[in-house]
Amino acid sequence: MDSLRKYRDCLGCFPTGVAIATTISADNALHGLTINSFSSVSLEPPLILFSLDRQASSFDAFHHSSHFAINILTETQAALSQQFSLSHMGKWADVSYKAGHYSGCPLIEDVMAVLECRKKHLYDGGDHLIFIGEVLHFEIVSPHANPLLYYRGNYRELGNSLHTSPKGTF
Repeated sequence: MDSLRKYRDCLGCFPTGVAIATTISADNALHGLTINSFSSVSLEPPLILFSLDRQASSFDAFHHSSHFAINILTETQAALSQQFSLSHMGKWADVSYKAGHYSGCPLIEDVMAVLECRKKHLYDGGDHLIFIGEVLHFEIVSPHANPLLYYRGNYRELGNSLHTSPKGTF
C-alpha cells in the first residue's frame, strides 16, 4: 500500500460531518460540492472554514465569489451528498433550494442547518485552498434530525450518547 493511501486511511479514522458548500458565480450559475473539511474557527466574530481541492470543477467559482454557504446534511441525505460529490452539470437536478439572504447563494432545503458566509480570508493549504468565512446568517432547519457522518470511507449514522457532558465543554 502506498504512503498516500496509508495517509488517507489514517485521516479516515477521524469521523466527520458531511456538508455541501454552495455559491453562485457572476453569471448566476449555481455551484456546489460535498465537503467534510468544515469546522468552526471563532465565535466572536463568527468564523468557519472549509478547504477546497484546487482541482475541483467548481474551484474557480468559489475562488472568485465573495460569498458561500454551508449546508449541513442529515443522515437521510447520503444520496444528495453523492450527487454533489460528482463533477457533472446536473448536480442541481431535483434539488430544492432558496436564495440566501445576503448573497443569493443557494441554501438547500430540508438540510440540518445552513450558514451563509462572506469570504473573509484565503490560505494556501497545499493541494487545497482554505476558505475562512464570516457567518452572516445561520439557521437550524431540521432541529430534530441526526447528522450524516463519514468515517473510514463510508457514510455512518449517529450512535447512542456515551454520557451527557456539560454545555460549553468544547
